Amino acid sequence: MKEISAGGVVFRRIDGGLQIQLIQDRYGKISLPKGKMEPGETVEQTALREIVEETGMEGVIVAPIDQIKYKYHHETKGIIDKEVHYYLVEAVGGKLQAQVEEIRGVEWFEPSEAWRRQRQSGYNNNDRILSGALKLLGLEVRGNG
Repeated sequence: MKEISAGGVVFRRIDGGLQIQLIQDRYGKISLPKGKMEPGETVEQTALREIVEETGMEGVIVAPIDQIKYKYHHETKGIIDKEVHYYLVEAVGGKLQAQVEEIRGVEWFEPSEAWRRQRQSGYNNNDRILSGALKLLGLEVRGNG
């Protein structure tokens, strides 16, 4: 069985600089907003809907970043082929507010601090997603790999 999710690296422009949004998931890990595709949605619509639901921020897709693919075992459905599509998303509206049922918190960080936190307490497979987003924004990351 195949399962498709989508999400994004959300950024905003402030005072000539940029900030990157990170969430803290229900397990206390640094992560990115994402969720499962619903019937009739495109992958892009899924990404934007999940970002609004989890973080309160409305965004526009700037560019695709990458995909993560893995398999996991579901109790009743067996082996699931999971595919997660990530996009670079610019925040254009909304109000920052964590969806407490899903995540513990959401905050804005300077790019270097966002990268540091991802490397320290994030999921390994998100390293290349965040570094890809920073590269698309023209920012260098150190300690990648």
